[in-house]
Amino acid sequence: VQLQAFGGGLVQAGGSLRLSCAASGIRVGFTTMGWYRQAPGEQRELVASISRGGNTNYSDSVKGRFTISRDNAKNTVYLQMNSLKPEDTAVYYCHAGLIATQYSYWGQGTLVTVSS
Repeated sequence: VQLQAFGGGLVQAGGSLRLSCAASGIRVGFTTMGWYRQAPGEQRELVASISRGGNTNYSDSVKGRFTISRDNAKNTVYLQMNSLKPEDTAVYYCHAGLIATQYSYWGQGTLVTVSS
């Protein structure tokens, strides 16, 4: 299983970015996909997830600003991030499967920096 995350960059507060996670070796429509982030000195945290059935879940800090979606035909998951804040600055990781099980797969991370 390989997860290729890209789309990060530098953006001003209030701006938008869209992250993409291209998967191979696993079908994004057949498993739970998630975006996590880790800021310097902080623990990795769940940002958003989408289940096999299409149910979405968001952390309180991003609810209403971020949207997770998937394109089964492209086998890709997206994270649309709007109204970005400096506290959204982190490395964002794509995840597939179930955390803390043998079916847990991570992408390489993409850095998002939001300037004030």
